Amino acid sequence: MTIVDVRILVEGASDVEVVSKALQGLALGSEYNITISSIIPTTNLEIAKSAAAGADLLIIATDADRVGRELADRLFKELSELVGHVERMKIPLGHDLEHIDVELVRKELKNTLVRAGLKSLQLLPEYMALRNQLLDLKGKYEMLEQEKQNLESQIQELEQRYEELMQEYQKLKEENENLKILLDKRSNVVKIENAWRQIFPGEGVPSEEVIGKAVEKLGLQGRVIVGQGYIYAEEERLIEELLKIVYLTMTIVKPEEQEKPEEKTEESEKIEEIEEAEVFHEKIEEL
Repeated sequence: MTIVDVRILVEGASDVEVVSKALQGLALGSEYNITISSIIPTTNLEIAKSAAAGADLLIIATDADRVGRELADRLFKELSELVGHVERMKIPLGHDLEHIDVELVRKELKNTLVRAGLKSLQLLPEYMALRNQLLDLKGKYEMLEQEKQNLESQIQELEQRYEELMQEYQKLKEENENLKILLDKRSNVVKIENAWRQIFPGEGVPSEEVIGKAVEKLGLQGRVIVGQGYIYAEEERLIEELLKIVYLTMTIVKPEEQEKPEEKTEESEKIEEIEEAEVFHEKIEEL
């Protein structure tokens, strides 16, 4: 069992002698489980504060006269918050062992200790209620602490998942950008007739053989493919430039070349014209 620390505050040195004598006849340790750790002779408030701070029980022992009561009241108000409990004790008039009844002091001291104990019992229900509240708060705290740990664990898992998703997002973003580039450079397949009439409305559409010969002559194999009435190109502008070159070649045919022997067909003449159109080689670099 914990020993109760009791300190006694008296007015002067003579009171120390009186109280010490009275204590000699008391078995406080065995009867009350308390110890008198110090007897403090002072009326100075600051000294009293320093000496009494932290005591379980502080007994203010002053004379029973008016001066003693006023001193006790002042010290009681100032020291109550520094100790566990403060109790007032009245010392019979007289400041030495020759003029004071020590037995009366001993009896008053015992009564003071009993009063302090009874007052503590009055506070017991309130203490128990506070204790129960403390236990309840402790239980709630433990639950909250467990929830906190669970949430921290979930946060770590979410952060890890977030990092994984961010990496996946960056990967998909990069793939999407690459796809966008490919789409921007997507292949173009159009009907030769539609492409020609869009550029040269009202003009006769050249055959696939003529356009294919132009592709070969201009070194566009692989970049432009002609067949089945369609023309394919990596870039849409290649189709337009190619058809313009074919049209230009067809329009600069020399009159004397148009009057060649009849065994040559009109289509074969156009193919020969394209083969000799070296002047248009410079168009390759533009493409």
